[in-house]
Amino acid sequence: MPFEVAALDLRGRVVRLGPVVDEILAKHDYPEPVAKLLGEAIVLTVMLGSALKMEGRFILQTQTDGPVGLLVVDYTTPGKVRACARFGKEGVEAAVAAGKGNAGALLGKGHLAMTIDQGAATSRYQGLVALDGGSLEDAAHEYFLRSEQIPTRVRLAVAEELVPGGKKRWRAGGIMLQFLPKSADRARMDLDPGNAPAGVEVQRAPEDDAWVQGRALLETVEDLELIDPEVSSERLAYRLFHEPGVRVFKSTDVLAQCSCSRDTVEAMLRSFSQDDRDHMVENGKISVTCEFCSSTYTFAPGETDPKPGDTPE
Repeated sequence: MPFEVAALDLRGRVVRLGPVVDEILAKHDYPEPVAKLLGEAIVLTVMLGSALKMEGRFILQTQTDGPVGLLVVDYTTPGKVRACARFGKEGVEAAVAAGKGNAGALLGKGHLAMTIDQGAATSRYQGLVALDGGSLEDAAHEYFLRSEQIPTRVRLAVAEELVPGGKKRWRAGGIMLQFLPKSADRARMDLDPGNAPAGVEVQRAPEDDAWVQGRALLETVEDLELIDPEVSSERLAYRLFHEPGVRVFKSTDVLAQCSCSRDTVEAMLRSFSQDDRDHMVENGKISVTCEFCSSTYTFAPGETDPKPGDTPE
């Protein structure tokens, strides 16, 4: 749900995910710290991907040397998301046992890539952010500071809630606030001046009062408010910004939906050489499991042979 605080030149988005994030995480049965980290990545991806003004995909991917070496979240407009993670079970268990189960320790060092893909006819845009033991919130702040030059604050929250019968289900939420004054000079007051030559003292302009106020209001939000099903996005925006006045806009529904299918997997298998396909046969069949949704597709060896009209190998 987008919102605007016109009196302070602020714009933002609220993301609330219930069944969507629970469906994605439940299919994989990740360890709790891994599931929570991937949940945060899903919220951040939906938050940024839903802001796209064109048809396409927004892909968030981390590659790091930590116990959770890879996170991938794929958002397709107007509201389809899928996600997966790769991790070392022993590394995650060791980190948690040592009291280092936070996002920064699990990710380690590496980079976060954010890619906008509008299709084959358009060049991809990709932004990279270094990950150096910080959280995904830290990475988002760094990206907007260095790449977009927009003062930005992001809050993410993920947790399990108890439901009747003693079962648990995942919920996630987040909020992003950006300072977007009509005057470019006002925006520059809040930006990092960059690397200055050695010995040169950087003169920093004071932060804009509107941004200071908006950021202070955002910092009062609690994790529970971001994931509580009893607190709507509209109610949360009003609680935070009712004094300066807040306007909310139409929200976008989000679905957990993978793009894989039996036809696409079959076409992929046909693209391999006969020798490669022969080596894929186990117990008289070829099985392919989608990393995103855990769906398994099974084929008899002959089903994946090239058909008349296929491109020669």
